[in-house]
Amino acid sequence: MRIHLKVIAHILGLLNALNGLFMLLCLPFSIYYKEESWKEILLAGLITVVAGFAIWFFTRDAKNQEVSKKDGYLIVTLGWLSISCFGTLPYLLTGAIPTFTDAFFETMSGYTTTGASILNDIESLHKGILFWRSLTQWIGGMGIIVLAVAILPILGIGGMQLFVAEAPGISPDKLQPRIRDTATRLWFVYVGLTMLEFLLLLAGKMTFFDAINHSLTTMATGGFSTKQDSAALFSPYIQYVMIVFMFLAGTSFTLSYFAIKLNFKKILKNEEFKVYLSFTVVITFIITLILYHTENHPFEKAFRDTLFQVVSVLTTTGYVSSDYSQWAPMASLIIFTLMFIGGSAGSTAGGVKVVRHVILIKNSLLELKRQLHPAAVIPVRLNHKAVTQPIAYNVLAFIMIYLIIFTTGSVALSLLEVDFMTSIGAVATSLGNIGPGFGSVGPVDNFSHIPTVGKWILSILMMLGRLELFTVLILFTPYYWSKY
Repeated sequence: MRIHLKVIAHILGLLNALNGLFMLLCLPFSIYYKEESWKEILLAGLITVVAGFAIWFFTRDAKNQEVSKKDGYLIVTLGWLSISCFGTLPYLLTGAIPTFTDAFFETMSGYTTTGASILNDIESLHKGILFWRSLTQWIGGMGIIVLAVAILPILGIGGMQLFVAEAPGISPDKLQPRIRDTATRLWFVYVGLTMLEFLLLLAGKMTFFDAINHSLTTMATGGFSTKQDSAALFSPYIQYVMIVFMFLAGTSFTLSYFAIKLNFKKILKNEEFKVYLSFTVVITFIITLILYHTENHPFEKAFRDTLFQVVSVLTTTGYVSSDYSQWAPMASLIIFTLMFIGGSAGSTAGGVKVVRHVILIKNSLLELKRQLHPAAVIPVRLNHKAVTQPIAYNVLAFIMIYLIIFTTGSVALSLLEVDFMTSIGAVATSLGNIGPGFGSVGPVDNFSHIPTVGKWILSILMMLGRLELFTVLILFTPYYWSKY
């Protein structure tokens, strides 16, 4: 199977042209708030659009060629890297973030919906830059490549390869026979929920600018806020609204589509959703009792802070309403454990994903039964359907590689003289695309003090986590580059 470099370049040009158009959406905010930085934002957008369009134009003879599976993996990985490089331009040209390393870290954190930041004074940034920061997360939430598949038939039948590589869940449901129709419907749900949250936040007397930014970053499970103290400054009503939409964003968008179609049977029969909901309820109940009895918090506040942080970390959103690193040790340990769970497959959430844990646990329990009946064929079942052996192997391999990368990354950061708690917290939150971690990168801190090499390591981990490991790692195998 050949790799079609011209096809890859053609699609990368298209993606970056789209990326530049998104940059230009920041101009109205800069102009309305009378910020001089509108000129630099305009320049950044034009550079990105022109560069992307030029690449697309000069490779236009490749537009009718089919995108192979190999091409799909390379397009997604290089696409993520290229849009992140161009995405640094608004920060660099306006001087909001003067160094390329920091700008790349912030941009990669945005597109991967991680929410880790190097900014020490978020509220001092111009509104145009703040909006770009939020927009990167909203773009990355559903994936700019899925967007391209949804609105541009130029990718043709090869679009399925991009969709699978971009959102490599366990068994992606195709809502419609054509992948373009599937992506369009997913984006319909995504945009619709974003608009609904925006209206509800406005109803809670949040400002127009704050409401639109937090709607973008909530539905992306990204967690970038326009406030230095994140969600802690907002009213209980606003926090509850954000909790609801973080939970919805961490739910499979396929199920959200079925809910809109009033097909609730699909939701009630979905094992991953039932585990996801049960896990949220049980963990919230446990930590609420811990805070109520050990921290002397009023019950409603203990419940709200707990529910907010449990949903925020479980869905890998990363908003903060309370400094969970200062909670009782057992509560903090539970929060750290949640960083390895993740949301549902087919959502904007990062992490390992609930469905992988469900399959792993089921397979492990059945392995005990197989020991007693070695000749019996006992398949793992999910939603009353047998899980094929390749999928079970994929889950085991994914979790094993995830833990290996977590361990290796933690050791690498420690070698840079970063303390142990900060190392494991930074790696866990970057690989899981969560945002705040533990140690000196906790809920009230940021990543500005991490050494330069450490920031590049964490940026790579963010991309690995967002693309679910295999999409990137496969490029470093000899059989990917073979002719067969």
